[in-house]
Amino acid sequence: MTVSKELLDIMACPKCKKNIRHDEKENKIVCDKCRLKFPILEGDIPNMLIEDAEKF
Repeated sequence: MTVSKELLDIMACPKCKKNIRHDEKENKIVCDKCRLKFPILEGDIPNMLIEDAEKF
């Protein structure tokens, strides 16, 4: 599973509004500034809810 580059280009972290990236190894959306990892649901749909994010 992968998230398209076009989708990543228009997405931002819901907490800080900065750029995010896709961690292909863990298949999660990552905000390095907030140190949050957002899960990707079935169908390559990112779950960008802060309360569902994992801290790292």
